[in-house]
Amino acid sequence: MTDSASSFIAKSTIKAADIEHRRKINFNIGKYNAVVVDGKEQFSNVMLARERAKNAKWKAIENLDQNLEQFEKLITERGAKVIWAETAEQALEEIGKICDEKNCKTLVKSKSMVTEEIHLNHYLEKKGIESVETDLGEYIQQLDGEPPYHIVTPAMHKSKEDVAKLFAEKFGTSPTLTPEQITLFARQQLREKYTAAEIGITGANFIIADIGAVAVTENEGNARLSCAWPKTHIVVTGIEKVIPSLNDLALFWPLLATYGTGQKITVYGSIITGPKQAGETDGPEEMYVILLDNGRTNLLANTATRESLYCIRCGACLNACPVYKNIGGHSYETAYSGPIGSVITPHLKGLAEYKHLSYASSLCGNCTEVCPVRINLHELLLENRHEAVVEGDSTLGERVAWKAWKQSSLHRGMMNMGNGKLKNWVVNSIFKGWTAHHGDLDFSQKTFNEMWKERHKE
Repeated sequence: MTDSASSFIAKSTIKAADIEHRRKINFNIGKYNAVVVDGKEQFSNVMLARERAKNAKWKAIENLDQNLEQFEKLITERGAKVIWAETAEQALEEIGKICDEKNCKTLVKSKSMVTEEIHLNHYLEKKGIESVETDLGEYIQQLDGEPPYHIVTPAMHKSKEDVAKLFAEKFGTSPTLTPEQITLFARQQLREKYTAAEIGITGANFIIADIGAVAVTENEGNARLSCAWPKTHIVVTGIEKVIPSLNDLALFWPLLATYGTGQKITVYGSIITGPKQAGETDGPEEMYVILLDNGRTNLLANTATRESLYCIRCGACLNACPVYKNIGGHSYETAYSGPIGSVITPHLKGLAEYKHLSYASSLCGNCTEVCPVRINLHELLLENRHEAVVEGDSTLGERVAWKAWKQSSLHRGMMNMGNGKLKNWVVNSIFKGWTAHHGDLDFSQKTFNEMWKERHKE
């Protein structure tokens, strides 16, 4: 068993027994479930909208090279600089160079999962640069020294009392602050950071190929401030975020809002086509766009798992997953948790080390059911399991157990051999991989085939 798998099992075992954690998550996801229904009402045919979105992403990914080159050409013409980063290390190195050139001491950053993926804050901290998360949820997590718990709602596992207590410890505020008071206090703290920052970093919800633009959607306005207030704006985005046309936003923004937070549309939507132009008074003087691969071309090259690149990072599959709701986002120890994280992480970071995530599923299919771009997530989890076996990443005991099961399934005499007690002993005592983390299997005393024969004779 790999170190990652051992750590995952240890953390998930502890969290699954945490009743208070389950109460908080069920409460917060319950509120989400109640409003998603209202968000869907804006679509006359929500299934058709989802199918069209999937087709648009299929078109974008199948022509990814052309779309990215078109994006680069158009946004470069407006003064932005595009940097291609094959690995996380290359992306960090390029960001470091920009920070050095600008003599950056303070950096503001809006919510971005891809910067979590490359551990940007840790890198900047080592360089002596203050990197401040400006999304309230991310800010809370940064104060608490924790990574995001969820793709969309980073502090979902915390109650309002938890946050008030955290602010009291960090700032000496009252431990009985209301959510509104907490928000106003955080706003006061963060506004000072915007005016001091030399550089602002954002992610990108979408890269728009036909106009050469980055689209960012949010509810707090921090992304807009992060990209417009500092003199230098850096966008860090995965190459899969591309969509073919500006017209596609009319479909993707409402879908992302509905499936992400239950809204019909988010409060702020920004389309950024470059740095400040001649005669303009607002915006950064310089803009950089870092297009990150970091394993995404592994998914692109794999025709079976390529559709996972359609993901728009709404987090709906996490909210729907019974495993995620029991073990929590931190147990996965990856930037992307839940079903989508279990699908893509083994390809981004190595199947041998992270194949265990593809087994962290009941295969109930609820993730596929709720995905706004209709990714067949539960099938991709099975595909990952299959690929792990083909590549030889399964253990000898696992291979022997499945070969024995296959032979028994193919030969009725073997399946009928022995009574339920004997079968229970063989499975629960010899093949201990299952019973290590599950209850004992309890076979029927007779197979259906045997009972059918007896009844047919009667």
